[in-house]
Amino acid sequence: LLAALWGGNPTAIKAGLDDAGPLRLAGYRFIAGGLVTIAWALYTKQPMRPSRSEFRVLFWLGVLFISQIALMNIGQDHTTAAHGVVINTTFPLWTGVIAHFFVPGDRLSPGRVLGTVIAYGGVVAIFAQSLGAADGTLTGDLLMVGSAALLGTRLVYTSLASQSVGMPKLLMTQAVVGTVVFMALGAFEPEPWVVTERLLVSTFYQGFVIAGFGFIGNMWLLKNYLPSGVTALSLTTPIWGVVISSVVL
Repeated sequence: LLAALWGGNPTAIKAGLDDAGPLRLAGYRFIAGGLVTIAWALYTKQPMRPSRSEFRVLFWLGVLFISQIALMNIGQDHTTAAHGVVINTTFPLWTGVIAHFFVPGDRLSPGRVLGTVIAYGGVVAIFAQSLGAADGTLTGDLLMVGSAALLGTRLVYTSLASQSVGMPKLLMTQAVVGTVVFMALGAFEPEPWVVTERLLVSTFYQGFVIAGFGFIGNMWLLKNYLPSGVTALSLTTPIWGVVISSVVL
């Protein structure tokens, strides 16, 4: 279910970019996602205020989060939604490699190594289409690869952090930091922004569906299962993403 929902995210971003800059659009997303997180934390009666000892963990989560989302939105602005969803879905590969070194019991087996090599071959195939392209998608594809690598790193970090820091605190860190940073940076973007039905639908999907329900569901999975196992299922996302982008866009 989460893989299918994530498959629609690049399409939602691409649609929203017609009416707002990439950084401002990210800010809108986290305002909506933050509202869902607050409602969920209040409903489950979980604390959201971090202790002083948790600030360092949450600080580095915020750094990874901002960097990853910025590269994703800017990259998506310079490539197609289909390219974006396929390249962004390389993050399970990065997760598997990083988890091998940092997560106890989450090791790369010979089968996983073979699967990783085959999957990276798919990334190379995607790049082969961009190398000769005249529409400038190579720049966007490179930024999307950087975003995918940071996403894989962030998921491993989140899995480790969730063992000692409550999920609402991790989610609120992402929502608050994302809102403040991206709305501030978005104020300096040259692209004009217009409130349209398309922008509202895009923001709803990115915010309530992905940054809200999607983040909560994914973080629950990372807390209870090994990161590489959770992210392996995300390799089905391109199937959903390419179909959704073709139908909607």
